Amino acid sequence: MTEPIMRKVKGDQITIQLAVWQGEGKHVLCVHGLTANCRCWDVIAASLTPENNILAFDLRGRGLSDKPSTGYSLQHHIRDIVCLLDDLKIEKIVLLGHSLGAFISLAFAANYPERTEKIILMDGGGQLTQEQWDNVTLAIKPSLDRLGQVFPSFDAYVALMKLAPFLKPWSQALEDYFRYESEAVEGGVRSRIEPANIQEEVQNIQQEVPSQYYPKVICPVLILRATDGILSRDDLVLPESAVERMVSEIPNARRVDINGTNHFSILLQPNEKRDKAIREFLGESN
Repeated sequence: MTEPIMRKVKGDQITIQLAVWQGEGKHVLCVHGLTANCRCWDVIAASLTPENNILAFDLRGRGLSDKPSTGYSLQHHIRDIVCLLDDLKIEKIVLLGHSLGAFISLAFAANYPERTEKIILMDGGGQLTQEQWDNVTLAIKPSLDRLGQVFPSFDAYVALMKLAPFLKPWSQALEDYFRYESEAVEGGVRSRIEPANIQEEVQNIQQEVPSQYYPKVICPVLILRATDGILSRDDLVLPESAVERMVSEIPNARRVDINGTNHFSILLQPNEKRDKAIREFLGESN
């Protein structure tokens, strides 16, 4: 798998880490989820290049981007994207967002229609009930529990991840992803993410009303939905009712269900149906 070119770019009063898998076609900016980083896109980037130019960045507070003590909301992230695009001199972008990244992509497309060519929402962006939020929060608890913990070694750090049923089968791409997010500290290894920053993010996203953005998104939209829950049938991040509402209220949206995937495998594992849907969507004229 090709290693990306890593570089620094400007965010909104912060410095952002950017990964680039170079290609010839459209500029596609990948926006990761709550506790992820730019390397979660390795598998997808390999399938979309060199026909497209794939960019992925570490959200503020993640990976090797700056980590201000506060400022974790959709509005902060979309301002970072504007600054990043300005720095790269890119006028119009295709956004590919997973989970939290789907919400960010929605908000960006609604606020900056003139700079958004298309968006792909991967298992995120739905209007959830409080009960649905509670189920998802419970399911991702193991993922959040690693934050702030110091493990004696990297092997001990990933041993916890290897136990997670939703990350199987384990792969070199997963190994690289977790290695990138970890840092050596006194006593061992830990995630680079500060738990308090994620707590602020979660509080802000749960107060958002994603459906307010739906009618304002005028570009073509592809919704990719995982059909399996994370740990059970009750913790789908994009339940049927939510995706139906998106398709009916976003003017130019369509859905493709990626059968047999969960919230994590739809992103992190090879999947020909997913890649074909993305390639075809990117290839269509607006």
